Amino acid sequence: MITSAAAGLAAASGLAGRPATAAAEAGETHGLSAFGDLKYPADFRRFDYVNPDAPKGGTFSLIGSTRQFNQNFLTFNSLNSWILRGDAALGMELTMTSLMARATDEPDAMYGLAARAVRVAPDGLAYTFVLRPEARFHDGTRITAPDVAWSLATLKEKGHPIITQLLRDMIGAEAEGDDLVTVRFAPGRARDVPLFAASLPIFSRTYYADRAFDETTLDVPLGSGPYRVGRFEPGRYIEYERVKDWWAAGLPVSVGQYNFDTVRYEFYRDRDVAFEGFTGKSYLFREEFTSRIWATRYDFPAIRDGRVKQAVLPDDTPSGAQGWFLNIRRDKFKNPKLREALIVAFDFEWANKSLMYGSYQRTHSVFQNSDMMATGRPEGAELALLERFRGQVPDEVFGEPFVPPVSDGSGQDRALLRRASQLLLEAGYPVKNGKRVAPNGEPVTIEFLLDEPAFQPHHMLYIKSLAVLGIDATLRMVDPVQFRARVDAFDFDVTIQRFSFSTTPGDTLRSYFSSQSAALKGSQNLAGISDPVIDQLIEAVIAANTRADLVVAARALDRVIRAGRYWVPQWYKASHWLAYWDVFDRPPTKPRYARGAPETWWWDAARAAKTEGKG
Repeated sequence: MITSAAAGLAAASGLAGRPATAAAEAGETHGLSAFGDLKYPADFRRFDYVNPDAPKGGTFSLIGSTRQFNQNFLTFNSLNSWILRGDAALGMELTMTSLMARATDEPDAMYGLAARAVRVAPDGLAYTFVLRPEARFHDGTRITAPDVAWSLATLKEKGHPIITQLLRDMIGAEAEGDDLVTVRFAPGRARDVPLFAASLPIFSRTYYADRAFDETTLDVPLGSGPYRVGRFEPGRYIEYERVKDWWAAGLPVSVGQYNFDTVRYEFYRDRDVAFEGFTGKSYLFREEFTSRIWATRYDFPAIRDGRVKQAVLPDDTPSGAQGWFLNIRRDKFKNPKLREALIVAFDFEWANKSLMYGSYQRTHSVFQNSDMMATGRPEGAELALLERFRGQVPDEVFGEPFVPPVSDGSGQDRALLRRASQLLLEAGYPVKNGKRVAPNGEPVTIEFLLDEPAFQPHHMLYIKSLAVLGIDATLRMVDPVQFRARVDAFDFDVTIQRFSFSTTPGDTLRSYFSSQSAALKGSQNLAGISDPVIDQLIEAVIAANTRADLVVAARALDRVIRAGRYWVPQWYKASHWLAYWDVFDRPPTKPRYARGAPETWWWDAARAAKTEGKG
């Protein structure tokens, strides 16, 4: 489960991010959003999805399901989460403060955290943030404008490649005394760059005066967030302790959140072992991603006697794409017909029925589960946009978007295998002596790169089908650190990636699909997509002035990406499968675009005592 740290917001030139309020007319506003729409007024007291009276205390322990930048799901050897080097601990973002904080019941809105307000220049190219005088680092020193300016400049120069790429339209940041910092952007900048900059951590320039920012380290950095690093053992667990006198606890963006005294991440390298750890109460909260376990193993005693609860919560975010991404930097994958043959060869229906208990739907689109997913033939504004590229894109772009074929569910659909074989022959890949060979006479081989055993059955099914086509495919299991290093260096044939975007995608699209990111080590463009039409369509998304225009451009982009056959689509589901020991309580309403746990949940002492009594 890979989730980018970028907000994934839309981008545009002009007066982007200026809310239509009286305060904005005066040049100052309490919040920002991609299209200027804010749900909460300047005097709001809290978000609607929190319990303002939630008690503080207790422990929330889990295995992580989202990561930022260089964080690793399976292990860690660093507490520096904002550079490429090393494998950082999950959850380090809890220790840091940013200029503004997200409201997760809105598509992309942000409200003041370290900054109480922001002044947006009429041309949208300068954002002046007004800092709160009470904002403090954990050592009691004040967060100042020079700290903000230094942080943004350092992240742009030395941060993780994802950060540096998303800040490419940020010209610089200038402190005006201790209270004001102006962040300047290039003309035509992406709409979401100001919001991304406002979401980045603020570091103490004094702390880093005699420390290198871009080094892997287990030294605990000076933070300013709701938690500080507590006990940890590299590769096994890390605890974050609530800062009981946190300066921002009473702000509207914080009320009712960060309720646990301790948030603890456990690290396992095997999903089955991790499940056993949960049944033994080694940790208390689990989001389940393995359908086999969800369907067959939640029948242990603590489930039966009510000590462990299950919940299925809706996931309204665009589910994005998950699949085997084909590294087209390598010559063997440059032929699109070969790539389509590989798509046709995967029997999703059999895998879903036999391995995943019918729990999933097939992924088709990079914007799955959203209105940005292309369907039907392009019409109206979408067709007009695509007409600019007629002759530069496959003709199919002007028809129905590509959808993987549906098999008979047998695990060896002869009709589809014949179709895949025909595609290979048309591409110049005949069979000689039982082996599929490339036009140069070399055998076609594929190595799948994987870092955890849970996906082995799916790979074995797929490898079996490829063998029928005469393709020698193998599975290479590596440790998590080696896996991350090889993926960052694009040293693989095929590997699995899952990603999703916000409802307002923007500059983040460049990191996944642009020609620039194809050559940028550590980027999320695993397939190596480098297509000038895709680049221009990304810019069309970024240049959208309304949400309707954004949807049109995103659908056109989706069609062209799908026409490229860059990945073998896997599966998705629009829900969260949760299991947790009955020691928590939560608000009745989940934020629409987030899981809500642990941020809005709290420790229920009465439930905990009752659960202990049952045990």
